[in-house]
Amino acid sequence: MSGFIQGTDRHQATLFPERLDDYIAEDNAVRVIDVFLDELDLSGLGFKTHSEKTGRPAYHPTILLKLYIYGYLNRVQSSRRLEREAHRNVELMWLTGRLAPDFKTIADFRKNNGKAIRLVCREFIMLCKKLNLFADAFVAIDGSKFKAVNNRDQNFTKAKMQRRLQQIDESIARYLSQMASADRHEAAVAKDKTQRLEEKITALKTEMKRLKTLEVQMLQAPDHQLSLTDPDARSMKTRGNGIVGYNVQTAVDAEHHLIVAHEVTNTGSDRHQLHHMAQQAKTAIGSETLEVVADRGYFTSEEILACAQAQITTYLPKPQTSGSTKKGLFSKRDFIYHADDDEYECPARERLIWRFETQEKGLTLHKYWSSHCPTCPIKSQCTTSEYRRVTRWEHEAVLEAAEARLDREPERMRTRRQTVEHPFGTLKAWMGYTHFQTKTLKQVRTEMSLHVLAYNFKRVLSILGVKPLFHAIQA
Repeated sequence: MSGFIQGTDRHQATLFPERLDDYIAEDNAVRVIDVFLDELDLSGLGFKTHSEKTGRPAYHPTILLKLYIYGYLNRVQSSRRLEREAHRNVELMWLTGRLAPDFKTIADFRKNNGKAIRLVCREFIMLCKKLNLFADAFVAIDGSKFKAVNNRDQNFTKAKMQRRLQQIDESIARYLSQMASADRHEAAVAKDKTQRLEEKITALKTEMKRLKTLEVQMLQAPDHQLSLTDPDARSMKTRGNGIVGYNVQTAVDAEHHLIVAHEVTNTGSDRHQLHHMAQQAKTAIGSETLEVVADRGYFTSEEILACAQAQITTYLPKPQTSGSTKKGLFSKRDFIYHADDDEYECPARERLIWRFETQEKGLTLHKYWSSHCPTCPIKSQCTTSEYRRVTRWEHEAVLEAAEARLDREPERMRTRRQTVEHPFGTLKAWMGYTHFQTKTLKQVRTEMSLHVLAYNFKRVLSILGVKPLFHAIQA
């Protein structure tokens, strides 16, 4: 190999070994991980920071946290892979002081310290706040479905159960028909075929018995759904065929795309998440007011009112679910409300006056209609009933204000798409095809917190750089 750059002879003894620190550059991200966790007071977060006086001493939580944060930053989330990396990775050797916990110790730390790990994620958000990275107080909220450790065949709903039982019935009927046909062939051939079909029918009957047992368990669940591998995972609709997993909610800073707040739920709908996520983001940012943008899946009257009362300004479109529009009739949008008179004006320029107040699903509603409806010349375009009635919620003005804000600033929806889709795409790429590796909602929330912490860490490193962030943590 003469003429090429030569490496060091691996059998050559070194009189003065190089320091481990010499292998770690000054702008290496592991130095930031090291100083961040060394400066953090873990005793107030719920970690056990004192070892027992008897038996072998335990690893300090700081060591295991450094191991996990490094792993999630570098797409190494498995406890067994982290154990291997601790033995061969120079950066991890430097970070942990050449300590190499076994995979069981690593996995148990994540399993037993979920709440404390989530608080570490919050502490990094507090650091971002001190660095003035949330000055705009404007976040985008969205949810995305992440796969759980639960195959679709190991999840049962009423529809799935009915479909599988029907498929078994059809298969048994088909095999019985084939057995009847086999009886008309030669005895030797018919016997072999009949035996195979009988075995298949027996297996199907056993499967049907198993499904009937699972059906009883499924119907006892509050949401009539059963997952065998991960009991908390749920079947959720997506744009494709749907998945069995969790619904991850995030509130993302519009300027730097940092995840300000996050939550993992096993409810497929976003309808009751707006105020909860917005309030979490507001608390994390520490601002008296907050601006929030979300898609129409979050539109719920009570949620928007709760946000308004908490000084959270919302921007989100109203779903177009009017039955009148589908029938080719005037919708409520075609009626103009006059607040001073507490009346509606219809497309025929007639006034719909207040009639009475009622309670529906816990909401106070007001009913309006006009006496001119029976003789109206355009009644056929308005209603098929005798009168066209319009319903108004007592806090309808809050919804109208939210809709007007978005009409004035439609670019907010473009900002939402450009902001909140970025973290989801990045996180799913890091997590791989299977997404979550842990089971149950409690453990999945811990795993998601580590992913969010790693994502925010990498974002801040990209925004500020290693050395400025290193000095900011020490300040």
